[in-house]
Amino acid sequence: MRKIIHVDMDCFYAAVEMRDNPALKSVPLAIGGSRERRGVISTCNYEARKFGVRSAMSTHKAQQLCPNLVLLPGRMGLYKAVSQQIRAIFERYSQLIEPLSLDEAYLDVTDSPHFKGSASLIAEAIRADIRRELNLTASAGVAPNKFLAKIASEENKPDGLFVLTPAAVPDFVKTLSLRKIPGVGPATDARLSALGLKTCLDIQNCDRQWFEMQFGKFGKVLYERAFGIDEREISVSRERKSVGVETTLPEDLETLSAVRGVAETLLPELKRRLGDRAIGKVGVKLKFSDFTQTTMEHVSAELDTELFEVLLASAYQRGQSRGVRLVGLFVGLSAPNQSQQLKLPFSTAN
Repeated sequence: MRKIIHVDMDCFYAAVEMRDNPALKSVPLAIGGSRERRGVISTCNYEARKFGVRSAMSTHKAQQLCPNLVLLPGRMGLYKAVSQQIRAIFERYSQLIEPLSLDEAYLDVTDSPHFKGSASLIAEAIRADIRRELNLTASAGVAPNKFLAKIASEENKPDGLFVLTPAAVPDFVKTLSLRKIPGVGPATDARLSALGLKTCLDIQNCDRQWFEMQFGKFGKVLYERAFGIDEREISVSRERKSVGVETTLPEDLETLSAVRGVAETLLPELKRRLGDRAIGKVGVKLKFSDFTQTTMEHVSAELDTELFEVLLASAYQRGQSRGVRLVGLFVGLSAPNQSQQLKLPFSTAN
């Protein structure tokens, strides 16, 4: 039985800005691109969330919801430096670390000698170190696997800890809303609700073969998650090979023009996440109304807007008039010797 901790910093970018400028603590604050450039909110503080502002929301909509929103462009260099400090704290307690982003990570502490192997005490120590040394807060979840640890970290946000012991898992998942399971967006949730499925217990009572026929490949994963099962191990690889951004739509998109419109709102966030790293290819990802998905990519050393449009058009044609429920853009990071390789034609994957 593994002991997994999921640590998630509380509104990380905004928290760093509030730490460095205490005057921002009492105002609704967001980090993101400007409204004029069709920017997207990266994160926001809890004052802004009271107005309905959320990450991945367009800046235009965020400022409609909260006219007094203080918008900052962000300081990625600083956030990366603070993230490295957080990583150093993690490494005091485990070398099995899987970073998900600058502000969250999984830790496998199954064999950790600290605190006599108590994952709960290790999680508390990590949170205390972050607070004392960096003047920031983090929430943490402790559970037997990654899926449950991530959900547990949301239970007592902000600045909280939630421990889910193996014995408590069966009762916990029975009442768990399916909307909380990673990968279940608004469209999937609507399909589940239409079938009368709202909690994990509802899926537990379903015939597995029937359920997987309804939801395809994701059905297998979703069925296992409903029983609290997740066999994925911690991935400790530090070499990042790609950077991407995607969004699941509340309603399926029915036209290529609408798909391109969503992609345009994602591009500024992709540029922000990429920073000054060199790229070797660009790609797009579409997930259709029947939960099948396709990706298309092409070798490129720059973020070419016209190339993205071509790839989106080709990917959209594969949908054969099916609605689009997810739009994503990504880039493959360039390897040191990649510039010496020959250019390749369009590469596609279903």
